[in-house]
Amino acid sequence: MSPVPGTLRVVVRVQPGASRTVVGGRYGDADPPVLVVRVHAPPVEGRATEEARRALADALGVRPTAVSLRSGATSRQKVFDVGGGSPDRLAALLAG
Repeated sequence: MSPVPGTLRVVVRVQPGASRTVVGGRYGDADPPVLVVRVHAPPVEGRATEEARRALADALGVRPTAVSLRSGATSRQKVFDVGGGSPDRLAALLAG
């Protein structure tokens, strides 16, 4: 199912336990591209997922409530829907 018009579907690879939270870079050569999100939070009780959601919102310049988890709650690879996100800004983040 495709996202609602005006919504970006973003595939991310979450790397928990990083020294600081950083959004940027591409993971692998998959299509669609996979955005790397490094988070300080541990992968316990959804903390890494929540921090990744908030970091993605901040990086794309939208409110955290505009970002919702579509799939991958317990996986390192997750799919988020981002309401009002800019495809150009996402492309810049993927470029690293």
